[in-house]
Order: sequence, then C-alpha cells, then structure tokens
Amino acid sequence: MSVKPPFTEVEVQRAASGFYKGHSLEIALLSKAIMVGLVLWALIFPANANGVLGSLNWRLLEGFNSFYIIIVGLFFFFLLVVAVLPQTGRRVMGRPGEGIEFSNFSWFSMMFGAGLGVGLMVFATAEPLGLWGSNPMVLAGSVEPNTEGALKPAYRYTYLHYGFHAWAIYVVTGLSLAYYAYTRGMPLTIRSALTPLFGKLMNGILGHIVDVLGVVATILGVSVTIGYGVSQFIDGLYAITGMDWMMDMSGDTPAPGTVGLISGLVVIMGLSIISAVSGVGRGVKYLSNLNLVLSLILLMTFVVFGSFLFAMTTYASAMVDYILNFLSLSFAAYSPQAAADFAAGLPAEAAPFADALRGGATNAWGSFDGFRSGLEGDAAALPDEVLQAAYAAGEQGRQFGWQAGWTTFYWAWWIAFSPFVGLFLARISRGRTVREFIVGCVFAPALVCFAWMTILGGTAIDLELTGGAEGTIIGASNTAKLFVTLGEMISGGFLSAITIMCVVLIMTFLVTSADSGILVMNTIMSGGDQEVGNKHKIIWGVILTAVIGALLMAAGDNNPMDALRNAMIIGALPFTMVMGLMCISLGKALYRDGLREKSGDTQAAE
Repeated sequence: MSVKPPFTEVEVQRAASGFYKGHSLEIALLSKAIMVGLVLWALIFPANANGVLGSLNWRLLEGFNSFYIIIVGLFFFFLLVVAVLPQTGRRVMGRPGEGIEFSNFSWFSMMFGAGLGVGLMVFATAEPLGLWGSNPMVLAGSVEPNTEGALKPAYRYTYLHYGFHAWAIYVVTGLSLAYYAYTRGMPLTIRSALTPLFGKLMNGILGHIVDVLGVVATILGVSVTIGYGVSQFIDGLYAITGMDWMMDMSGDTPAPGTVGLISGLVVIMGLSIISAVSGVGRGVKYLSNLNLVLSLILLMTFVVFGSFLFAMTTYASAMVDYILNFLSLSFAAYSPQAAADFAAGLPAEAAPFADALRGGATNAWGSFDGFRSGLEGDAAALPDEVLQAAYAAGEQGRQFGWQAGWTTFYWAWWIAFSPFVGLFLARISRGRTVREFIVGCVFAPALVCFAWMTILGGTAIDLELTGGAEGTIIGASNTAKLFVTLGEMISGGFLSAITIMCVVLIMTFLVTSADSGILVMNTIMSGGDQEVGNKHKIIWGVILTAVIGALLMAAGDNNPMDALRNAMIIGALPFTMVMGLMCISLGKALYRDGLREKSGDTQAAE
C-alpha cells in the first residue's frame, strides 16, 4: 500500500531586489523590530526594563518551572529511542552516495566550540564550586556545604547541567533540521521542522512566527553566552595587565564594570563580524580547530599541575551517581510553595509569625544561620528548636527557588541557544546517519564536558578542601574563579603564559559563538540559503552588539547579567513549545518514512 508523499514544498517568499534581496521581508523586519524595540526600551528606560524583565521572568518560572524540567527530560528519552531503533537510527541524512562534508576532528571541534565552549571556560570551576556550596541535598540539610559530603551531589548536578540533557536540547533542533534538509531537500530553516504536522500552513504567517521565535531565541541565547564570556575576558585582561578602569572596585573583590564589559564587547563583536564574513568553511572551521587545541593545552596543564588523582576518583564516583539518579534528575520538578502550605507545616509556637518566617525559610540562597540572624522582634526570640522546624517547613520553597534559579535557568539558556547550535550542527552534519548524529552530538561531547568539569573544578575544590586556597577561589567572582585557581596552582612566567592563553581561548570561543550565531540568523532570514550577502551579516552583528550592550547597561554595575538572563528565559519559553512540536513532528516523519520504505515507495520519502 502506497503512503502519501510528504509535504516538502516549503516556500519562504524572498525579496527579488533591493536591500533585502534574497531575504524574507516579514521575518527580517519583525525580528529587527522586536530587537530594536528591546534595545530602545533598555536604553531609554533602563530601570523600568530591568524591573519588568525581572518580574515577568519570575512569574514565568513560577508557572512553567515544571514544564521546563519535564520537557527537557522527554527530549533526551525521545532521542534515545530514535537512536536505538534500527529503522530510525540507520537513516542517512543525505542523498544516496553522498559523503560527509567535514572530517570527524573538524566536526567535533565545531560542535564543541559552538555548543558549550564559552560555558565551559566560565563555569569550569564556578559550577562545581557553586554546587559544592549549594545543592538540593544541602538545602534539605542532608549534608553540610563545602565539605566532602557535599562533593557527590555537587557533581551530580554539574553533570546534569552540562551533560546529556544539555546536548539533547541542541540535537532535537539540529536533527529535525538536518533530517528534512538532507533527506527531503527542504530549506535549512526552523519552519521546515514542523511541516509533517502543519503542512502548507508553514508557508504562511505561522511559518513566519516560528522562524521569528527562532531568531529571537538565538539572539537572546547568544547574548547571555557572550555576556558571560566577555565578563571572563575582562577578568583575564585584568589578571594580566592590572588595569583598574575595566573593573568595578567597590565590592569585596574586583568584578568587571560596565565600561570594561562594553569595551570588551565591542572588540569581540568586531572580530566576530570579520569571522562571519569569511564564512563557515574558513573562519569558523579554523577558529574551532584552534579552540580545541588550546583547550587541550589548558586541560593538560590541570592534569599535570592540578589534582588529577582526586579529579579522576571524583569522575568515576560522580558518573555512577549521575546514572543512578538520572531518572529523578530528568523529571523531579518542584512547584512554588504557597503561604498556606508553609504555615500549615509550622509548629504551633511559630504559627503567629508565619509571614515573618516565610521569606528566610524559603530563600534558596540562604542558610539556617542566615535565616535565624535575619529575624527581628518576637520572631527572633523563638526557641532554636522551633526555628529549626520553621526552617524545615520551608524546604519545598527552597527547593523550588534553587531549581528555578539554577537548573531551569540552564534549560532555558540551552533552549534559547538551540536554534543557533541546532541549525549549526545541521549545517555541518550532512551525510551522517541519525544514530551517528545523536551519539556524536549528545554522548561524546557530554563525556568531554564531564572530564573538563571534573579536572578543572575538582582541582579548585581540592585546593579548598586541603586548605591551600583558604577560601580565595570560593570568594572570587564566577568569571574570575578560573584565573584564581590557576594562581593557586602554578606561578611565575608559566602562570602568565597560561593566563594569556586562556584569554586568547576565551576570545576565540566568543568569536566562534558570535559569528556562528550571525550565520545562523541570516540562514533563517534567507529561508535556508547559506550563501547570504555580507552586509546582512554585518547588520545582525551590530544588532547583536546593541542588544547585549543595552541590557548590560540596563542592569547596571550591581549585577550586569541580570537583564540579559531575564530576557533570555522569557524568550526561551515560546521556543520550548516549538521544540516539543518538533519532537512530535520528527517522530511522525520517521514513522511514515519507514512505512514508505517498507512499501517500496522510496521516491516518496526523498
């Protein structure tokens, strides 16, 4: 029995002449209007923009935290099933006889640099150290923070945030785009991924909305990545040069100031635009290869001079713990704790003070000592055992706040990043099988991330555990922790050389991420055409610079990343829903292509 051929006639109307020749006017103008509006709002009314974004972000987290957690778990298991099933895993994403475009080394280098390069540099030490001091087991009172007992849960959640789930998010988008583009000859653009569900409707306004959501998510996801990376870039320059003008010196420790961040942003984005103009086959490929080589040098420095034995012991035990807890990590979601629920859990002596007790007891970033010391009046005079019970009553609120502020932030970041990374992975993966794509882009890079986080982060933790660092690494800002760890580990001219190399590595990772994002945005604008004019690459590079700069200035010096983080989480939510539809759509396409293959109607599946 013949199966109806798939719908493949995706048509993105593009301007035939003028400034937007080769681009979709609807997608380009709507995307630019949203971004320009955001920039003007942040520049003209910075306090209002920062406040509204923060308030809206928290409301969305209260309503959609469980949705984020559960759908990301489903993404991984969907890909696992697709890879394991013989009839889906063996499918080649390309025409018969078509070879792969890039070698395995270049393929892995580009996926690694575009996917998590900046995140690994910024959070290699900051993530394990932060989770060592604050994780769900610490919040539950099961272990003490910053002790040997807190090490296992610290790495359990480090692996969660940078492991299989993170890469599964990228691959859901990348596999959808690559499958339709290379097996059905459809445009390499977001709307193509939903054609099995919506057919020719994707040629109209619905398709434009999907592509615009992809562009907006890409800009905001790349913006957060570049924001963190530029902050670490400035920290590195300060470590090398000691130039105070780049830093905010008003706090306990120096941190990158707005002037330094904007200066670094302009330098990085200028280099990114130049790289984007040179094209993926030259600029991105060569920078990605350089990134991987420099990363290996940095890794070997930690292997030789760091706590390698401690790190490898931690790696083995953490991997077992991660796998044993994988199911609960994938789907255990927390909801906000209502005031009535908190009050119901209080002992009778504390019930009259429920309102005074609730804020501190549900604060995910505090501690029992901080909760107790922050109380005033009659509430502060309550017996210690009553306060202990009141603090325990707020555990659900603390767990929700922690998950929303940490795990869900990461899921939103990776989801916002996924149109960029997914489309980029699709762009470099022609000719590979579905199983090869999933294994190569989910499991292989995740294992490298685990090793990276364990060797670099484990060294920092060991230095603190043994007393050598005396709290200096914990006390440093997140973006400075890597440089402080290096300073505790090595010294002299070698330290200077490695620090300079790290700054270069951060810069090349940033340039790779930004220019890849520019190329991806233009690919979406042009309806999948990968040969777009350089003027539009330059324009989108300037817009990306303006978005990041405006949101950094809107947040001010207290925490310049706040506005960027909030805007990104808000922008990621609509695209999360699109990704859920992508999974349903791809499942349908693979199933029906299997039916066509069984019926001998192979032409219909092409």
